Amino acid sequence: MKNIFIIGSKGIPARYGGFETFVDKLTFHKKNIDIKYHVACLAEDEKEFEYNNARCFNVKVKNIGSARAVLYDIKALKMAEKYIKKNNLKDSIIYILACRIGPFLAFYKKKLEKQGIKVYVNPDGHEWKRSKWNKAVKAYWKYSERLMVRHADFLVCDSLGIEEYVKEEYKEYNPNTTFIAYGADIKKSTLPDGDPKLLNWFYKNGIKSKQYYLIVGRFVPENNYEVMIREIMASKTDKDLVIITNVEKNKFYDELLLKTHFDKDKRIKFVGTVYDQELIKKIRENAYAYIHGHEVGGTNPSLLEALASTQLNLLVDVNFNREVGRDGAIYFKKSRGDLSTLIKEIDKLDISNINKLSENAKNRIISSYSWNKIVNDYEELFGI
Repeated sequence: MKNIFIIGSKGIPARYGGFETFVDKLTFHKKNIDIKYHVACLAEDEKEFEYNNARCFNVKVKNIGSARAVLYDIKALKMAEKYIKKNNLKDSIIYILACRIGPFLAFYKKKLEKQGIKVYVNPDGHEWKRSKWNKAVKAYWKYSERLMVRHADFLVCDSLGIEEYVKEEYKEYNPNTTFIAYGADIKKSTLPDGDPKLLNWFYKNGIKSKQYYLIVGRFVPENNYEVMIREIMASKTDKDLVIITNVEKNKFYDELLLKTHFDKDKRIKFVGTVYDQELIKKIRENAYAYIHGHEVGGTNPSLLEALASTQLNLLVDVNFNREVGRDGAIYFKKSRGDLSTLIKEIDKLDISNINKLSENAKNRIISSYSWNKIVNDYEELFGI
């Protein structure tokens, strides 16, 4: 029996988040009966429970702000090592999602090696580039990433771009890497077009089916909200821009408002968050087009979900997005006037072209990003 301990996500069942959804799908679609998953879950107690035939163990840590995630990973790592030792488990892997605990990993690595425990790491995206961090935190993230790469037995990159970056940036460590993407599915939402849940959401926000461009993502500068809002405002489209995000009226919000004056344009609609997975899938399906401004990180879950559900997808032109979207999407530059000009063309796009792009996008998900493929890739990796 191969025992795989997964730490770094907030746990399952998934309510939100890319890593959480990944772990949920990985355990739910498990095929290999010789693999047993053990999943760390952030909680207010330290109970154990079974979910998706995985052993889930709660990890309780104090809420001390952004450093809580570091403490959580360290404690989860200690609990996993202790459980393996107590139960005399052989052939175990600890799979760490993200690079938060690099400065501490070397200490634990010695103990893990003595028990024959391998450490796999998913380096995620370029977390150290995110604008929400100050210089000190960015420096810690970059240093931590370096040490995670150095001490990992294996690195699983969910983007070819990230894998290339790791191999080049840390070539002195000769890292062992592989590429396994994030997943998505092309199943339609279970909600019918006339479902009250959908219609009430439309009514509450003053939105009509196929009459809106859609953005879904974290409310952070590197997701290019300023560009997308500015360009919609500069266009003559009669469609709304519906923005699903955890918007906070903070410094970024104030700066965005000052630069764009989006509050003066009735087409710009911040509608809050939607955690109901069937509802948000239905909202994607009913959008005229999805606009994706993410440019930091690897394979973005919201992009895969859009390609799987929305007919038209407009992506900011960076290598991560082209790697995923290929011929199933249309690309725009951040330069002033580029997206607004594109929107003028998109508004007039005939149905045959729309259907072709949609078909290409769905085929891209089926061929490279289906959960069935992702789970098979992981089980093959863990079976080595």
